[in-house]
Amino acid sequence: MATWNSRGLRGSTLEEMVNRTNEYYGDKGLALIQKIPTPITPVKMDKEHHQITLAYFEKRSTVDYIGAVQGIPVCFDAKECVADTFPLQNVHEHQVRFMDAFEKQEGVAFLIIYYSERNELYYMRFAELLKFWGRAEAGGRKSIRFEELDVRFFMKVEKGYQVPYLEMMNLDLALREE
Repeated sequence: MATWNSRGLRGSTLEEMVNRTNEYYGDKGLALIQKIPTPITPVKMDKEHHQITLAYFEKRSTVDYIGAVQGIPVCFDAKECVADTFPLQNVHEHQVRFMDAFEKQEGVAFLIIYYSERNELYYMRFAELLKFWGRAEAGGRKSIRFEELDVRFFMKVEKGYQVPYLEMMNLDLALREE
C-alpha cells in the first residue's frame, strides 16, 4: 500500500496562505485586509499574450498588507526564512519607519514570519521588532535567533492553509493594556 508523505507547506507560499486567510476573515466579517501591490513600470510587453516581460519597481513599497480588524487599523508584512536565524536585512528601514508611524496613529503593526524548515509561523509584535532592530543599530547581532522569540506568539497552521494571526493580535493588544 502506497503512503502519501506531506511536506508541510511546500508548494504553497506564505503569501498564498495569508491571502487565503484574509479571504476567510473577510467572508466571516472579522477583518478587511488588502494586499498592497508593489508599484512597477513596465519596460517590455509581450503584446500577443498581454504580459509584462520586463519591468522595474517605481518606488519602495511599505508593507505587504493593510486594513482593519474590528475597527482597528492593521498593517503587516509577511516574511519567509529557511534557517533558524531571521536576518534583519529582510526588513527594510523604510518598512520599520512606516510601521512606527502607523503605530503612532494607534494602529497595530506586526510581521508574520514563516520558518519553512521547521514549518513554524510566528507573529512578531512591532515592539519586539524594534527591540531587535535597536540591538542591530547599536552594533549588536543583525539577526534574530529562533530561541529568542516569545513562545506565546507561535501559530499553528489551521485547516492546512490558514494563518491564525487574529488570535495573536488579540494577545498583542492584551499585553499593550498591561
